[in-house]
Amino acid sequence: MIDLQVREEGGEIVCQGSVGIDWRVLQRIDEDSFPFLGSLLPYADTMFNSRQVVRLLREIADPSVRRILGHEVVEEIERLCAQVERGTLLYLWFLGD
Repeated sequence: MIDLQVREEGGEIVCQGSVGIDWRVLQRIDEDSFPFLGSLLPYADTMFNSRQVVRLLREIADPSVRRILGHEVVEEIERLCAQVERGTLLYLWFLGD
């Protein structure tokens, strides 16, 4: 399971996601078409800054990605991306197992 968090620059957790991503689902994402989602790893952490979350939001807006990830996961990512965009020096973290 890949968990989600928003963290400050120093690593302090601002908020936790309540829904994780089953990493097996990500295997169905085309890495060339969706490089941000395609870069997530099941056993490593990945961090996106405020500029990168804008691109991530574009990827999850694609209907095929929404079907693969599921409504609940997409809404969670959107909510946490909005938190990053509203704040200063915030980052979206995807935490692998």
